[in-house]
Amino acid sequence: MAKRKPSVIVTRRLPDAVETRLMELFDTRLNMDDRPMSQRELAEAAGVADVLLPTVTDRIDAAVLEAAGENLRLIASYGNGVDHIDLKTARQRNIAVTNTPGVLTDDTADMTMALILAVPRRLSEGERVLRAGRWPGWSPTWMLGRRVAGKRLGIIGMGRIGLAVARRARAFGLAVHYHSRQRVAEDLERALEATYWASLDQMLAHMDIVSINCPHTGQTHRLLSAERLKLLKPEAYLVNTARGEIVDEAALAELLQQGRLAGAGLDVFEREPAVDPRLLQLENVVLLPHLSSATLESRVEMGEKVIVNIRTFFDGHRPPDRVIDETALSS
Repeated sequence: MAKRKPSVIVTRRLPDAVETRLMELFDTRLNMDDRPMSQRELAEAAGVADVLLPTVTDRIDAAVLEAAGENLRLIASYGNGVDHIDLKTARQRNIAVTNTPGVLTDDTADMTMALILAVPRRLSEGERVLRAGRWPGWSPTWMLGRRVAGKRLGIIGMGRIGLAVARRARAFGLAVHYHSRQRVAEDLERALEATYWASLDQMLAHMDIVSINCPHTGQTHRLLSAERLKLLKPEAYLVNTARGEIVDEAALAELLQQGRLAGAGLDVFEREPAVDPRLLQLENVVLLPHLSSATLESRVEMGEKVIVNIRTFFDGHRPPDRVIDETALSS
């Protein structure tokens, strides 16, 4: 007698190759119209599936998990961050959680570096001027930006992505500084010529460019508060490709509006897809619609990781990307 295939409910459209493989291996229900599922629909899916396959924009909260049926054994999240999942409730209900780490490192680091270059050199502003037919022609003093080489880059979070950003930054002549929960190995620090700051506040006050590359957790929620943002020099730039909730967006918009910060490059926002209207009006801000990991290669590799996690789990083994609820370790 053939073994029953696990039932998998996918909350959004995924690349064709990933959806095809999911259909081949599992009893899969796809979301063909790609409309975000409501909390009620997520709860209904949790009530009937063996595996829920959400993305980082699906809020898998306590209410969704409380509606889970006896069959729901795995949340195989399509994405790196897990701040959208109530890990404590999942643990209490004996529901395993996996994610897709490591896949997005290079793509996110590339986008971070692109913003580090774009904001001081006013690339987005110049492109808008050209398209609007407002370019008066070359002039020695028109639309001057700031040189990137020789500037101090402060990286918040020296994990996979932070390290990848540091390597790229060194190639562009930036001096690498960082603040992280864990200090990197001494030989790696030497290779990157990186300076470690135990105090985030002290680092912020000395940097020319600050890049946020840490995950969003309870500890990092609004890590860059209004008070911390005011520590930045008026000529400093802020780049965020991590999570919008790490920054007090309203306070950031106010500082930029007042000219107390030179500029910002933002790929993520506190209340996506909503963006503070003041940011939309500012010329010294480069705004992107959460594109840091948006390459076909990364999306397919994410799907492959999801499939490996599901297959490993239902073969009775520990999935390679199982997420640990850190609150359980500290209790």
